[in-house]
Amino acid sequence: MLYYLHFSPSISTSSAPASSFDIGELKVAYINSDSVLEKYDYLKASAEILEAKSKKVEQDYINRAQSLQKEIEAYQRNVNNMTVGQVRAVEEDLGKKQQNLQLYEQSIRQELMNDQSKLNRELYDRITVFLQKYGKERGLHLVLKFDTTSDVLYGVDALDITQDVITGLNADYASEKGTAKEPVKK
Repeated sequence: MLYYLHFSPSISTSSAPASSFDIGELKVAYINSDSVLEKYDYLKASAEILEAKSKKVEQDYINRAQSLQKEIEAYQRNVNNMTVGQVRAVEEDLGKKQQNLQLYEQSIRQELMNDQSKLNRELYDRITVFLQKYGKERGLHLVLKFDTTSDVLYGVDALDITQDVITGLNADYASEKGTAKEPVKK
C-alpha cells in the first residue's frame, strides 16, 4: 500500500500546492517606471558613460569625414595637373576611402545600439532581481509597472512602492560602486 501511495499519480499527499494562496490574500504593488529610470543612479552613471562614448565616436567619425573631404578637395584642385592614370588611381582610392567611412559609420552605429541594448538588459535584470528580493521580503505576490505604455491605468498611492524601490536600488548600487562591477563601459 505504501508503494502504491508513493508512486500513484492520482493520489496526492498534500491538500494544496505550496505556492497556492487564497486570491483574497493577493498582495499587489506597482512602481512608476519613469520615476525609477529618472532617479536610478546606476542608469544615470551608465547613460553618462554611453553618452561620452557616443560623443567620442561621433567626433572620430567627423574627423575622418573631414579628412576625406580635404582629400577630395585637394584632388579637385589638382585634377587638371594629373595624368589619366593618376586620376583613375586617386578616384579609386577616394572611392575606397568613402566606402570605408560608410562601413565605419555603420559599425559604430551598430556598436552603440548594442551597447544601448546591453544597458537596457542590465537595467531590466537589476530591477527585476531587486523587485524579486523586495517582494519576498514584504510578502508581495505581484509588482506591476506603471507608465504611459502599461495596462495599469490607476493605482492607489498605498500600492505605489516607487520611492522604496528607488532608494533600495540606489543603496545596492552605492554598495557595489567600489567593487569590480561597474556600469557599462567600452
